[in-house]
Amino acid sequence: MKQFTTGIVIGLEVHVELNTKTKLFCSCPTHGSEEPNTRTCQICLGMPGSKPVLNKKAVEFALKLCLALNCGISPELIFSRKSYFYPDMAKNYQISQYEIPLGKKGSLKLKDGKEIGITRVHMEEDPASLIHPAGLKESAYVLVDYNRSGNPLVEIVTEPDLASPDEARDFMKQLITVLNYLEIFDINEGIIKADANISIKESGYKRVEIKNITGFKEIERALVYEVKRQKEEAHKIEQETRAWDSEKGVTFLLRKKETEDDYGYIIDTDLTLVEISKKWTAEIKKEMPELAQDKVKKFVEKHKLKKEDAEILAAEKELAEMFEKISEEIDPVLAAKWLRRELVRVLNYNKKELREVEIDERHIIDLLRLVENKKITDNVASEILEKLIEKPFDVNNFVKKERLEAVSDISELEKYCKEAIAENPKAVGDYRKGEAKALNFIVGAVMKKTKGKATPKEVNEIILKFIQ
Repeated sequence: MKQFTTGIVIGLEVHVELNTKTKLFCSCPTHGSEEPNTRTCQICLGMPGSKPVLNKKAVEFALKLCLALNCGISPELIFSRKSYFYPDMAKNYQISQYEIPLGKKGSLKLKDGKEIGITRVHMEEDPASLIHPAGLKESAYVLVDYNRSGNPLVEIVTEPDLASPDEARDFMKQLITVLNYLEIFDINEGIIKADANISIKESGYKRVEIKNITGFKEIERALVYEVKRQKEEAHKIEQETRAWDSEKGVTFLLRKKETEDDYGYIIDTDLTLVEISKKWTAEIKKEMPELAQDKVKKFVEKHKLKKEDAEILAAEKELAEMFEKISEEIDPVLAAKWLRRELVRVLNYNKKELREVEIDERHIIDLLRLVENKKITDNVASEILEKLIEKPFDVNNFVKKERLEAVSDISELEKYCKEAIAENPKAVGDYRKGEAKALNFIVGAVMKKTKGKATPKEVNEIILKFIQ
């Protein structure tokens, strides 16, 4: 039995919708019309006599994830019927995997390097969407939309290795990064949700499951609440399934916990066994990109970046790829500084993702080359970057046209510094009395005169030379 080093034990069952064009066992589109029950056919409606046909692309996507999570791959793909009676599954069973998952015994590292075990990764179809008009607890009836029914899912089941709600949230962030690198999940339209199993020492580690939590923050919130509840009610805790009410910030009882035996799994005879050959696995592995944790290691060792900078750059595939292209022509440390701070700042301000803007590495290379050669100041470069996000343009032509070149002529800088000193006698006096901050006021006056085209360090040195 696993020895727990903390009083909190958490395991996650994460369901991820694969970004295929069609459903797992039929040709209905996974996305499109949002009018209820329009993207359906006899297969995803579970009509008698309908025969499922496996989506090859979904299997390839699932294999990529298994390989990325260091799983052992099953030589055969076998599907089972998970029997249960509920409105979201018209045929009264869900096609899933039970006996032999596609991948097992894998791992994923958290940001701090802690390794979380992956018990299994398996494929299954998504049930229908249930709409409770007055909320899950209060609704007198439920509406069913089968548009989602049959969408391809992978379920990632962790070992009970997570020791806090914060670690659970970090696990989800690391998993999303892997999914984005593999390009098998659509972060804008795809569904990702988690069931969390949690137990605490005070209750004798009686496991409680929280179903269908959506969003990183919500997973953390639900677990924080449940830890508090279990500690307060430790003597009353039973093995059960609960739901998370995000509006009220509480969990509530759904049912006493079933065991896997209650689902009566049987092999699905409508689906033939699929061989997962070593050749097929090798071909898929060859197509896979370098993943984020590999890039972090490379950025630190090859480009001499700080680990924190490397992790921020590698967290987003598009940003990491842009950095690699830019660092071929620009000092990597300078490139990292501008991408992780200034570019991310400007994108966040405009509420944009990097993939949503037209700017490419050539624009950034031109801009940073001017910074590197001290042709423009950091302030000017920041302002140009803000404009580039709105609409890309030729950076070099813009700098010449707007006369934004840095003021580097010493005699010209000395002239501006003398003017600023003469115009601000109080600030000069305050500095001479020991108020160091007063110098910033004089520097600011010079920067204003040069319209931000002077280098603050040079201005500092010249002013000090004149007033000391």
